[in-house]
Amino acid sequence: MSQGIKYTNFEFPGQTDKYVGKVRDVYSIGDKLVMVASDRISAFDVVLPEPIPFKGQVLNQIAEIMLESTSDIVPNWVLQVPDPNVTVGKKCEAFPVEMVIRGYLTGHAWREYRDGKRELCGVPLPEGLKEHDKLPSPIITPTTKAHEGHDEDISREEILKQGLVSEEDYKKLEEYTFKLFERGTKLALDQGLILVDTKYEFGKYKGVITLIDEVHTPDSSRYFYADGYEERQSKGEQQKQLSKEFVRQWLISNGFQGKDGQKIPEMTLEFVESVSARYIELFEQITGKYFVKDTLDHILNRIETNINKTLSSL
Repeated sequence: MSQGIKYTNFEFPGQTDKYVGKVRDVYSIGDKLVMVASDRISAFDVVLPEPIPFKGQVLNQIAEIMLESTSDIVPNWVLQVPDPNVTVGKKCEAFPVEMVIRGYLTGHAWREYRDGKRELCGVPLPEGLKEHDKLPSPIITPTTKAHEGHDEDISREEILKQGLVSEEDYKKLEEYTFKLFERGTKLALDQGLILVDTKYEFGKYKGVITLIDEVHTPDSSRYFYADGYEERQSKGEQQKQLSKEFVRQWLISNGFQGKDGQKIPEMTLEFVESVSARYIELFEQITGKYFVKDTLDHILNRIETNINKTLSSL
C-alpha cells in the first residue's frame, strides 16, 4: 500500500550473519555491523503490517545526531552513516543488560509505585509521589536483554551476583549513563522538551566500553513538552508527550493490545501517512533541524549501493 522499507535481503561480500529485529535488519561483516533502519513499526511487541515511510530515516538520523553529540562522553560504535537509513559501525560484544535511567515517575515505574512498591530495581522511592512527578534525582533501573518476550527489571546487586557484568565495568556503565542522561536532558531543554526516561546499551570493542544502538530517539526515550509541565502537574492533568504513544492509543481505540485472539486493525493509507508525518514532526522537534525527505524511488538499490561503497572503503 505504502512505499517504505519492509524488509531487506542483501548479500554483502564477507557477510557472515543477518539478524532481523522488530524494526531493523543487522548484517555482520567481519568486525563490522551494518544496521539498516527499516520502516517497520512495532507496538505491544507486534510488528504492524504496513511500513511507515521515512520512519527508518527519522530514527537513524536522530541516532546519528545524538551519538555525535555525546561522543566526548563515551566512545560509540559508529564508523559511518552512508545512507539516511543505514549506520555502519564496530561489532561490539554487548553487555547483557540495558541501562534504563529515569528522571520522572512515569510509565512502568509509576505502575509499580501505584501498586504499592517503594523500591524499583533495588532503588528506594520516597512516599507521596504522583504520576509524572520529577524524582529527587535520576535513578538507574536496569533490565535484562530478552531475545524473546519482555525485558525484566534487575537490580545492581543481582547483576553483580550473577556475574552479568563485572563490578569495575558496571561502575563505568553507571557513570556513563548519568553523564549521557545529563547531556540528553540539556539537549532536550534546548528544544523545549523534558527527557523523562531513556535507555542506553553498551558493549565492548577491543576491550573498550562502547555506546551502541540508538540514543535519545522517540523509540528508546520518552519526552514531555516543557511548556506547561508544572501547570499540568499541579492540576493532575496528563502530560503532553512526544513519543510513539499515539500509535499505541490508536491501536487500543481499535480494540488491539497485542493479546491472543485480537486482530490488528486495518492500517489505511490515511493513517499510515499521518504516522509518517508525526515521525517527521518528532525529528524536527527533538533535533531542531528541518527534515529532508530522501527519495523513495529504488530505495533498496540506493541503500545497497551506498553500503557497498562504504564497505569497500573501510
